[in-house]
Amino acid sequence: MKEPDFEGQTVLITGAGRGLGLAYARAVGQLGATVLVHDVGADSDGRGQNRAVAENATALLRSEGIDAHPFGTPIDTRDACRELVRDCLRVRGRLDAVIHNAGWVAYERVEDLRESSFDHMTAIMAKAPLWLVQAAWPGMRQAGYGRIVLTTSCRAVYPQYVQKGLASYAAAKMAAVGIVNVLADEGLEHGIFVNAVSPVAKTRMWGVEGEPEDLKPEAVAPGVAFLASNACTEGGWVLRAANGQFHATRALEAEGVDYPRDLRAVTADSPSAVAAAWDRIACAVPEAR
Repeated sequence: MKEPDFEGQTVLITGAGRGLGLAYARAVGQLGATVLVHDVGADSDGRGQNRAVAENATALLRSEGIDAHPFGTPIDTRDACRELVRDCLRVRGRLDAVIHNAGWVAYERVEDLRESSFDHMTAIMAKAPLWLVQAAWPGMRQAGYGRIVLTTSCRAVYPQYVQKGLASYAAAKMAAVGIVNVLADEGLEHGIFVNAVSPVAKTRMWGVEGEPEDLKPEAVAPGVAFLASNACTEGGWVLRAANGQFHATRALEAEGVDYPRDLRAVTADSPSAVAAAWDRIACAVPEAR
């Protein structure tokens, strides 16, 4: 396995003004990347803009010897995402990696769920990464090289970790997994590898403003830096990352399945038959034949 190296490369990171995004920016910047620090500077409810957030992060990174450039373009529409990518390409004329970290969390139980909340959640965490990738894709395809990292969450992927009130959040995070699965396949022939990270860190989204004792953003950053680097040569993975530990996972079909005609599964021809066989149907492993 080759060492991750970003020399001569340009990396766009959304939500990079604070927390996880800033940790990612520092990690790839220390490995030689020109870092495009994107952050609209939204407040804790996901609204508003404050360009100083991206500018302050950029100043901090530059003080550490990292080549960083600030961007505060909103990314809540397709046109805005395309504008951001155009602006990014003006810096070095290339875009080698996109890390979509920008996100928002709000708790609304199903009876109180607002359409505006759902739309904003999906716009930032599902639509935005797709539109950003769409805009960056032609250049990556022409170069025969690209790395894309989207963000999902174990709060969506694993039922035992869900939290009440996060239906919109979970929907957007699961959408990211589906996007990764498809784009990983589309990108393979062009040298574009697309993966997701499922990070856990105590940041502003946790209500944590100071330096946490554990679950630090910088403990997640090495995994994301790897996925965004030339050392990563596979796509379609979800990298779970927390407390300096990493586990890559993805859904894989069982051996011997002839989808969709033979699932190597329990046969039932009526609702009663399904009910009678449910204990076997709900087991994790397909039946042996």
